[in-house]
Amino acid sequence: MYIDKKLERGYNEYLDLEKDDAGTMMDVGILVMEGGDGYILDEAEKETALSLLEGKVVMRYADQEVFCDRPDMFRHEAWCLLVSAGTQVKLEARSHCEIYLQKTRSDVHFAPVLYRPEDVQVQHAGNDGELMGCMRRDIKTFFDYENAPFSKMVLGEVLNFPGKWSSYPPHHHPQPEVYLHRFDHPQGFGVSFANGEAYTSRHNGLTVVNHGFHSQGAAPGYAMCYLWGIRHLDGDPWEKTRIDDEEHKWLSAEDANDRIYKG
Repeated sequence: MYIDKKLERGYNEYLDLEKDDAGTMMDVGILVMEGGDGYILDEAEKETALSLLEGKVVMRYADQEVFCDRPDMFRHEAWCLLVSAGTQVKLEARSHCEIYLQKTRSDVHFAPVLYRPEDVQVQHAGNDGELMGCMRRDIKTFFDYENAPFSKMVLGEVLNFPGKWSSYPPHHHPQPEVYLHRFDHPQGFGVSFANGEAYTSRHNGLTVVNHGFHSQGAAPGYAMCYLWGIRHLDGDPWEKTRIDDEEHKWLSAEDANDRIYKG
């Protein structure tokens, strides 16, 4: 499933647990605000992750006040706030800003956690000539089962360099996942494989992965940065779970480059 969206001022809904969550068990949306706008988040039954995509915003929660500034997703790391159900968050935009929101039902209460840019876990992958450099990407994790076992979700970003692939070789896992695609140029595009289908991924598009192998690619000349959000299954959390496609397992072999036709 793929959802195209043209963003407007206010809350832009992609998935809603009360209407149609496409099997993700999550709400997903993007909040767009202009300088001076305010927004109050107060979910009684859902934990929520708020990740700043771009702009300047003040977050107020649990007697904390934090100013967050992210000029863009491609050169600056994210600010991400994770709060349990019943925690009120007040947002005040100090410029045009866009914030990704991801929610799921949870009765687990925990203290709010703010992941600052310096807290982002970054893995530089595919830089050692692996598959002739075709998989160069930066894998970024805000929180997962390792550092936030109290959460029912996972959230991070991948910086997919122009003309490269990520979430590759093809793999799958039983936990549902979403990809929110952003490009350094709004006309940028790529390809998203999921659920046995291939979708054209575009700026602000959302790929819903609820079964099957999945991978991503960006067109030459266009960098893609996408958020990846996972909902743990009850009793079966995503613990960096990765089940590779048997047909493509050879791609991970040490001599894979030697077995690639080079012309």
